[in-house]
Amino acid sequence: MPTACINQPDCRVSLKSERLEVFGRNEQTQRDEVLREIPLRDLDRLILAESVQITSQALATLMRADIPVSVLGWNGQFLGGFLPAQNAHGLARLRQYQRTLDPVFGLQMAGRIITAKVYNQRRVLQRLNAASRTASDESRVASDAEYPHAVATPSSLPADRSAAGGRGEVGQIPNPKSKIANDLQWLEALLASLKTSQTIDELRGYEGASTARYFQAWASFLPPAFPFERRSTRPPLNPVNACISFGATLIYNEMVAFIHAHGLDPALGLLHTTEDRRWSLALDLIEPFRSVLVEALALDLFSHQILNASHFEPKNDGIYLNEAGRKKFFLQYERRMERQFMSEAAEHRTTLRQQLEQQAVLFKGALEQPERFEPFLMN
Repeated sequence: MPTACINQPDCRVSLKSERLEVFGRNEQTQRDEVLREIPLRDLDRLILAESVQITSQALATLMRADIPVSVLGWNGQFLGGFLPAQNAHGLARLRQYQRTLDPVFGLQMAGRIITAKVYNQRRVLQRLNAASRTASDESRVASDAEYPHAVATPSSLPADRSAAGGRGEVGQIPNPKSKIANDLQWLEALLASLKTSQTIDELRGYEGASTARYFQAWASFLPPAFPFERRSTRPPLNPVNACISFGATLIYNEMVAFIHAHGLDPALGLLHTTEDRRWSLALDLIEPFRSVLVEALALDLFSHQILNASHFEPKNDGIYLNEAGRKKFFLQYERRMERQFMSEAAEHRTTLRQQLEQQAVLFKGALEQPERFEPFLMN
């Protein structure tokens, strides 16, 4: 159990010996009782809904065990958390501050991040398109859960790669082949344009154009019951946007913890400008993971009917996952993050969560040797 998420309202978490006890209302017996015991040795991180209480004794023990605790609001917003006290990393942070102000370094890192993001968007569409041509007539859309992944540098990007070898089932949602083929060609041409970018603003323009084109194509694989016209965030205006926002919040939260754990300041962004009240570096480093993890998971949840209309609720002028929906989302998210795959770059089995942390490690190394930063790419 690398991650425990306590989502049920009004639960109380306390420490008993070397385990956490979750006390709350049993919905079947309608009695207050211990709902779950979680051994600390099995736990890597803890996520609490804002209505869940935790004792200071339990919190202190989690900090000693280097287990971060995150608190999410009712709408899935990351409100904050508790991080174990880290060793001093003054020299690393001083170097980070210097590099953040270096326009050459910033352009180099931002270029690699955006190149990886566009490349992964194109690979997701390639796989969906290839699978849709060979799937049965049943209305199911691909589970991207077992896509193999690898880490590579943008300089090693091939012009094209076959989509053969991907696993999973894809339903035959009507989508003109020529339209997807045009989208793939357009994204491939954009990859070439990225290499000539002279400013970060130029890179941001390319990223915005690619994401708009990608989402238009990606949405055509969704079931008709869950349409997606455009990305909306604050608030999300439909179930698809609600899932994308919730998934992005989770990986953002994890990346913030990983950056802190490796001694860097997650607030100092390059692609995302440094601003108060947000962790801009975390937003930078999760960009290549969005299509591979967040959007792939959302597509899987809707196309396999894991989520339906009953798992969402209107609130504060938006649409959000309700308690039952968040529970199902967390379960599938955790399975995807912990599923092992073979990394071609590392030549050993790894997980998406390990690759997420690896981005923080590589970025720290790039402060001294920029060539060490290798963004995450799909095989």
